[in-house]
Amino acid sequence: MGFRPFVYRLASAHGLAGSIANTPAGVTIEVQGSQEGIRSFLAELRQEPPPLSRITGLDIREVPCQSDRDFRILASYQNEEARSLVSPDVATCDECLRELFDARDRRYRYPFINCTNCGPRFTIIRHVPYDRANTSMAAFTMCPACQAEYHDPLNRRFHAQPNACWECGPQLTFHQTNGGFPRDRDAIASAAAALKAGLVVAVKGLGGFHLSVDAFHSDAVASLRQRKNRVEKPFAVMVPDVPAAAELCEMTASERQALLSMQRPIVLLRKKENIPLAEQVAPANRYLGVFLPYTPLHHLLFETGGFWALVLTSGNLSEEPIAIDNQEAFERLGRLADSFLVHDREILKRCDDSVVRIFDFGEKVLRRSRGYVPTPIFLHREVPPILAVGGELKNAICLTKDNHAFLSQHIGDLENIEARHFFEDTMQYWKRTLETEPAIVACDLHPGYFSTGWALRLTNSPVAVQHHHAHIASCMAENHLDGNVIGLALDGTGYGTDGHIWGGEILLASYEQFERLAHLEYVPLPGGEAAIRQPWRMAISYLQHCFGREFLKWNLPLVDQVSRKRVELLLQIIEGKVNCPLTSSCGRLFDAVAALVGIRYEVNYEAQAAVELEMAISDCSDTTAYPFELVTATQGTGWVTCAKSLFEALLADLRRGVAAGQISARFHNGLAETLAKNARLFRDQTSLNRVCLSGGVFQNGYLLHRLRSQLLAAGFEVFTHSQVPCGDGGISLGQALVAAHVHDRESNKLQRVRKDG
Repeated sequence: MGFRPFVYRLASAHGLAGSIANTPAGVTIEVQGSQEGIRSFLAELRQEPPPLSRITGLDIREVPCQSDRDFRILASYQNEEARSLVSPDVATCDECLRELFDARDRRYRYPFINCTNCGPRFTIIRHVPYDRANTSMAAFTMCPACQAEYHDPLNRRFHAQPNACWECGPQLTFHQTNGGFPRDRDAIASAAAALKAGLVVAVKGLGGFHLSVDAFHSDAVASLRQRKNRVEKPFAVMVPDVPAAAELCEMTASERQALLSMQRPIVLLRKKENIPLAEQVAPANRYLGVFLPYTPLHHLLFETGGFWALVLTSGNLSEEPIAIDNQEAFERLGRLADSFLVHDREILKRCDDSVVRIFDFGEKVLRRSRGYVPTPIFLHREVPPILAVGGELKNAICLTKDNHAFLSQHIGDLENIEARHFFEDTMQYWKRTLETEPAIVACDLHPGYFSTGWALRLTNSPVAVQHHHAHIASCMAENHLDGNVIGLALDGTGYGTDGHIWGGEILLASYEQFERLAHLEYVPLPGGEAAIRQPWRMAISYLQHCFGREFLKWNLPLVDQVSRKRVELLLQIIEGKVNCPLTSSCGRLFDAVAALVGIRYEVNYEAQAAVELEMAISDCSDTTAYPFELVTATQGTGWVTCAKSLFEALLADLRRGVAAGQISARFHNGLAETLAKNARLFRDQTSLNRVCLSGGVFQNGYLLHRLRSQLLAAGFEVFTHSQVPCGDGGISLGQALVAAHVHDRESNKLQRVRKDG
């Protein structure tokens, strides 16, 4: 991270003698000199540490004066380097960018320029300690000039493991799919020309390949969609700088800051009207995923081609892991790309781009990967070594050590063999890197998940954690909460303790246990997975549940659009209870509403109907709220939120010709009011004033803002996610913390038994 050379330079600048060393407890610094010099040293140490460093605590004490005459960087204590953490891959720093475009610099236009403050880390390391010999840079022997920089504490490339230049480092080549593989120092110019011609170029980046086209070339974007089998899911676009982003999107100061952060995530920004971007980049979506160049190669590609925006999407077929190896890319992406811009530095860890969205209360990471991983989540207590294997969709694993929880990079959906291999490789990497063998394994309660089966093969007794309990525990862990909270867990699918599919849950939760206080009413999920792909099925399911077959007399547009015959067949399936599991999913309620108002009958990507329903609100200022009913459960305990009154009001608006955007706003308003009302009810019952919001539904900005505002106005303490995804990408953290507390409880029981015995 460049911390030791930073301290060396700082001490030297203030005329201080002493030393710095890594120790098992952290970094130990000893300085001696004038009082003024030491005061200035300490102030700058706190205020101006290197970009990649994080000072989590500073303990200062006086010691007897030593006989040091200068300041030295001492060798690390034995075994310390194996305990040290690896930093994430981060964007090219400003100093390296100045050198990149300085014709007098020896690294002028070198696509792999980096220093201690920037460049690849996580994606090039084989194992700790983080030395060049343990990275993919071991294949490149530094030239004398690079070697001199590497060993000079006053140079910002001191111990920069990826240090290289034109003479000794990795090189680019441009390859055409239809033949010819010339080695070419002007490979970037060739790639830029291909992009300008409307071709698809596979570009090797930090954590894998991207498939790229000119974002203003409609035919190229359409071709990429067809080849990648990505029908409508939005593409992210990379732009050269903030002014270019501002030409395409509205931008707040916080969104600008997120774009420029060293993580360089994809930031969801509201699109401006009538921009010349190809419509197929983000169809039916008022937001655009935008990010800035984060490697020298990206900067050179934009500078060479003069592009305003490039689509850069993961180099894979939909739902497969991103390609990282050159030969793998030629084989897997050969049918998708017209040409390849590759380099000979091996990528050792797949790592997709991270995605964030900025809210009025801060940043929310929606996909946590490049730039954020492997930075740990700091826990409020030490826990045993626990491996939590996550869920089936948007998988990320978690491994704990001491008071750190290490969430892996985004792995994805475990629905194909490639993703499952990635899952297993990731597991082995983290165990090896952290030099730990988990004492406890945690998994989802769902018996059919690949990750659950994997956990069962690893141990006979994994801690099985209910999906929505894990969501709330994850939010609690990120916010360093203990005790009980009221948890609102809203998503699409989660296996319930009663065998039904949950997803609209209000829980009284601690880490150790939970009680289900309320849930959305159960309705059939007709056809199982088919109902998730076809939201019209959920609309019919809700209509049948609320009104029987009476709705067939009401001339609903949905019935005509789908066809009465298909509706009749579905009703027979529902009434016959054939492949109709029960669900309380909030995601499926969104699907039903989206289908009824004609926004989406079938989806091409997960949560598409819910996304487009939110997008339909636009700038609608309608504050009308559709009603819900809260009734006591007929079976078991707790309360049930019923939607019949919601659909009565919605159907009345449909008959009056109310616009889809207004109906969407009224639905969102009603859901927020109902959830806030429920929270107030359960505060009265439990005396709890803390509410945790988790689950994929809370990626919905309109709902989250409205609900959070109402809860705060009612005097609640409201906790949400920030650095951990609120969707399934964050549940492994919750699984780990639940498992830690279950282990504590069982250990205490055992101790009591022994004591009594």
